[in-house]
Amino acid sequence: MQIDEATKQATAPETEVGGRISPRTGLGAEVGTAANGQTKAEGLRQGMDAVVERSNLWQAYERVLRNKGAAGVDGLTVFEFKAWLQKHWPSVKAALLAGDYLPAAIRKVEIPKPNGGERTLGIPTVLDRLIQQALLQVLQAEFEPEFSEHSYGFRPGRNAWQAVQRAQGYIREERRWVVDLDLEKFFDRVNHDILMSRVARRVKDDRVLKLIRRYLEAGMMSEGIVSARTEGTPQGGPLSPLLSNILLTDLDRELERRGHRFCRYADDCNIYVKSEMAGQHAMAAITDYLETKLKLRVNRDKSAVARPWQRKFLGYSVTWHKQARLKIADSSVKRLKDKVREIVVGNASRNLVQTIGALNPVLRGWTSYFRLTEVKGVLQDLDGWIRRKLRCLLWRQWKRPATRNKRLQARGLDGTRAWKSASNGRGPWWNAGASHMNAAYPKRFFDAQGLVSLLDTQRRFQHV
Repeated sequence: MQIDEATKQATAPETEVGGRISPRTGLGAEVGTAANGQTKAEGLRQGMDAVVERSNLWQAYERVLRNKGAAGVDGLTVFEFKAWLQKHWPSVKAALLAGDYLPAAIRKVEIPKPNGGERTLGIPTVLDRLIQQALLQVLQAEFEPEFSEHSYGFRPGRNAWQAVQRAQGYIREERRWVVDLDLEKFFDRVNHDILMSRVARRVKDDRVLKLIRRYLEAGMMSEGIVSARTEGTPQGGPLSPLLSNILLTDLDRELERRGHRFCRYADDCNIYVKSEMAGQHAMAAITDYLETKLKLRVNRDKSAVARPWQRKFLGYSVTWHKQARLKIADSSVKRLKDKVREIVVGNASRNLVQTIGALNPVLRGWTSYFRLTEVKGVLQDLDGWIRRKLRCLLWRQWKRPATRNKRLQARGLDGTRAWKSASNGRGPWWNAGASHMNAAYPKRFFDAQGLVSLLDTQRRFQHV
């Protein structure tokens, strides 16, 4: 990572506690009187002085270390960051207080999107992640009280489950039409001037405003070439989620002014209405507002006015019943199957125990997120499908009929049935679902191997 360092000051002490930088040293001395003439107390509450205050920086440092993450353009890792910070922090702090700090370029990373295409991530250097996190902690305290009760994404004490349950409540209140708005490449298309004007409503320290602008305009490096940026706030840095909420609060207020019932999680926004006509009217009006006032683009191909059970929200959908029940959206099921295939088929040389070890964290995390589902049949079906994929893996690895015969007999099949099954000439997938493999490798076998059951795990979540 390259930074704009001020004239070097004395190196900070290298005192450590439990192998980490002590909060009493290493991040600079406590800020006294602010550079802009504020008292010490005032400086700790607002502006850049609050950003570089020792306790705020220590909290940010701990968060960056917990999050780990990849190195930025300078190649500096979180494991190397402590020593670097102890040496260079005084000059970085001086540059921040003077308003002279220049962020490094961000490293461009493309990741595939579930529905096709690619999503661009921007990976800041570890130092810039620290500064952004310190900024976030100060700004969040300032902006959080102003955010809408209908906004759930990237906010303390709020989560996707709350948004999904609130959406379900609207549907049960006879709002059985949804305006599903899709903002086209939202994080790539944020207008810097409009965003900064919203930030400046509450932030008055020019140093902070200048630094945020510099982060927005930081070049993006790909294959050694840095490209200038004039719009967007790339996903990957700690600040981006907060900045998205600051900008989209204007959308929240406009929807509230119109009396709409809605849920927004970052750039995912669903409006719940009582008729198709009301939905079409809302779609037209809000599209115009977003494109005219906020300079954002609505993806008309992916946005729609439809029944809630025909759409998804944060991976969930609902049933058509009057008392709509939450269920897992079909696209979420497909993504899990794709991941399971990647683990099982993409690493066919692994033995069964290793494969189950790779699967379990994925299954456990997926079930945790979808713990709200009230339609359990899909979990049972998925459990059966996953076990079949593992039986298929075994059948492929055995390869020869003689080996298959031996394995089946070892699992309790009589010799005649085992040999007939082993030499049937059918493919791996057929055999994996056939009675002989189900008898030899039933659910209790996979339970004994430690395979996570989606249905059993979800039932445990329901009783927590």
